[in-house]
Amino acid sequence: MSMRGRRTSGSGETRIDRRGVLRGAAAGAALPAALALAGTSFEAGAHAANGQSGVSKATRRHAVADGGGFVAERLERLHEVMAGHVASGRIPGVAMLVSRRGEVQADAIGTTVFDGGEPMGRDTIFRIASVTKPIVAAAAMILVEECVLRLDDPVDDLLPELADRQVLRASDGPLDDTVPANRPITLRDVMTFRLGYGAIFAPPDQSPLAQALIDAQVAAGPWLPALAPNDFMAAYQALPLAHQPGEKWLYNTGSDMLGVLIARAAGVSLRDFLQERIFAPLGMKDTGFSVPASTLDRLAGAYWTDFATGEFGEFDAVGAESRFARPPVFESGAGGLVSTVDDLHAFARMMLDDGEYEGRRILSRPSIALMTTDQVPEAVKTASANDFFPGFFDKSGWGLGVAITTRRDHLWETPGRYGWDGGYGTSWYVDPAEDLIGIVLTQRVWDEFPYPRTMQDFWTSVYQALAD
Repeated sequence: MSMRGRRTSGSGETRIDRRGVLRGAAAGAALPAALALAGTSFEAGAHAANGQSGVSKATRRHAVADGGGFVAERLERLHEVMAGHVASGRIPGVAMLVSRRGEVQADAIGTTVFDGGEPMGRDTIFRIASVTKPIVAAAAMILVEECVLRLDDPVDDLLPELADRQVLRASDGPLDDTVPANRPITLRDVMTFRLGYGAIFAPPDQSPLAQALIDAQVAAGPWLPALAPNDFMAAYQALPLAHQPGEKWLYNTGSDMLGVLIARAAGVSLRDFLQERIFAPLGMKDTGFSVPASTLDRLAGAYWTDFATGEFGEFDAVGAESRFARPPVFESGAGGLVSTVDDLHAFARMMLDDGEYEGRRILSRPSIALMTTDQVPEAVKTASANDFFPGFFDKSGWGLGVAITTRRDHLWETPGRYGWDGGYGTSWYVDPAEDLIGIVLTQRVWDEFPYPRTMQDFWTSVYQALAD
């Protein structure tokens, strides 16, 4: 999910206005009592694996001490901090999972919706938004390993809509003021967001391309594309690139186009390919582009601050009224999946274990290394500094479907850590140096920038709980 909006300071420096960013994308009880209802604290071992509570605090702490990955009382602090966010009324509930050195700890706090609902559980299903991106990138790498795709080949054969592109002479210029693309778009361009299409942060009244994307119903934002894949690609075919291929980094759209490319290359739907090659082998039984009727009762409610009105309310319903209660017309590789903490942990374990999961190899070690290596040259980062959240490239790079930390400014920012966040309130990261996986799932669309406090506090609390 990405948003638009910009303002100019008194010095004439252009800066992103974070409230404007949000609006542009859409155009867009007492504390003790609440804590008492917040849920049980972190659980380890067989009870947690079965999603059951009832393990005493002493038993939990003994298990933690034996595992050696975390300090028990500091994990309790993580629970208390996140329970505080639930008690404040900011979110109705949260599901979390951390693992280190084989020790897995999970926690669920609060309820699935405000003013009632089911208790939040380890098996609660969440709309994971952009945490979809790493999974779809891994799917593409399966086809690269099989020589169905090649990273530096043009995508023209599979995505003919991207052949013979015209490029805006100026990114904020008229749509008909273009020059020919200086080279074809490659798979690497698509996977590293350097293809020339992506989220445009400029306000629509200052960018004809931004307005055209909105008019064509393909602009990046909180709402997922609702066009059929061929129609989605046709909409982009009618529009020029914002920049020459490889020249700049623009967020999001590459992952949606990658999903279309995978489906065409494999000859099956993106859903079916992911199910056969990733979800089934990893046991990700609750991950997909929609929620079956049999498990709809486990889908959490989703909330947002309406970017147009400023009012807080429901973003997506639960049950049969949810937009995720039926298969979508467009299976969004950028943000369309639902999942659970355990399903996402299985995917993370595969990544951390160099492509292998429980004795089955999904990807090779070199593929994982490639995905998690910064693919964006410094010159491209510099040229793209105003096209995403301020300072992003100061301490981050982008690999194939994941962000990679390059500098430590916070407890959690270990260089080499990789993963991504979802704009519906989700976060998934792997830290190889610490042998650590962390997952936190909420369902409140981002309305705090540059990083929601719930996410900051989760990651700070995870890293302060490390045992060494």
